[in-house]
Amino acid sequence: MKYLPRIIDQTLKNKLEGKGAVLIQGPKWCGKTTTAEQVAKSVIYMDEPERKQQNIQLADISPSTILEGDSPRLIDEWQIAPKLWDAVRFSVDHKDGKGHYILTGSSVPADLSEISHSGTGRFAWLTMRNMSLYESNESSGEVSIKDLFEGKQDINGTNNLNINKLAYLVCRGGWPDTLDLKEDIALETAYDYLDGVVNSDISRADDITRDPERARRIMKSYARHQGTQIAYTEIANDISTNELNFTDETVASYLKALKKIFVVEDMLSWNPNLRSKTYIRTTDTRYFSDSAIAAASLGVGPKDLINDLNTFGLLFETMCIRDLRVYAEGLNGTLYHYRDRTGLECDAVIHLRNGEYGLIEIKLGGDRLISEGSSNLLKLESLIDDKKMKKPSFKMILTGTDRYAYRRPDGVLVVPIGCLKE
Repeated sequence: MKYLPRIIDQTLKNKLEGKGAVLIQGPKWCGKTTTAEQVAKSVIYMDEPERKQQNIQLADISPSTILEGDSPRLIDEWQIAPKLWDAVRFSVDHKDGKGHYILTGSSVPADLSEISHSGTGRFAWLTMRNMSLYESNESSGEVSIKDLFEGKQDINGTNNLNINKLAYLVCRGGWPDTLDLKEDIALETAYDYLDGVVNSDISRADDITRDPERARRIMKSYARHQGTQIAYTEIANDISTNELNFTDETVASYLKALKKIFVVEDMLSWNPNLRSKTYIRTTDTRYFSDSAIAAASLGVGPKDLINDLNTFGLLFETMCIRDLRVYAEGLNGTLYHYRDRTGLECDAVIHLRNGEYGLIEIKLGGDRLISEGSSNLLKLESLIDDKKMKKPSFKMILTGTDRYAYRRPDGVLVVPIGCLKE
């Protein structure tokens, strides 16, 4: 399969120019190794079946041997031998120049006791996610978030994703290996991924054996509450039965493990300067790292979504959040969520390092929902104290089924996800 460029490619090259080592972490199958291979001059695959135990033993008794090779040297799935972290750090301290090592990992090490140094100053951290629609060539990219931050407000674009295609993309997910598969085969990937998580990965995350059925139930409840600030106690109550009781501590333990393997990725709240005192809810917003994981957890497919537009809208939002995170981080930005005690909310806020930000509401489509989202954005803008912070660079309704990208008379942009890029 031909390598499709990723937005993180340039970021990786920049980080290698500035640091001795770069750590790329993210969910399994998202393309970390393949992306790193594009710039690596030598590589060792730590979990190669025929050499895994030998590699682990070698990392234990002579980690410097693992590091031998042309730079940048890729150490794939480094976390199975945590001693390599300090070895890389020591090597970087004693080598001239930058860009010596790339480490990739699909989980945080289960045992951190063998790591004595944080790596500050030597390592750069990158989080890689599944493909956005622009990276998989399913968005035309006619509307650029970068251009919007640079002041371009006259937009246009045509969305070629109809409702059937959109439902398929939500359920297929952004795993690179699915792009060349037949649709029915590609849809099985998320279920294979789910099986791997509940039967193995969630226990390997921190070497604590966990029950697959409990894991499935927690993930199903979590999927039902995508895009909300639900508490762990509510998830426990949601799935407890006479035969199987859950506590919020159990839920917290399972979700902590899922975070370590990048299956779930909650979103922090945004706290702007407002004209008047308003209580802003600070609970994280719940999301899976890919909408397809949520779909598999619920046991739904494209046809189910078309027959249940509420669930469709829920999972469409999760897909949009995935893409927005990819685009935001390509601009050195961070994605947040806003909600206050009055119920006013904004689904996504892209905030850049220089203080610029964009407000985004996510709607599956339709004039009524677009008008509703526009009203929310304008109301939030009116609350922001522009004497203490900048005005928003743009206000956007990100849609799924609308045909065109355009600017409304009130200044709010309507942009189909099938037209968006970094």
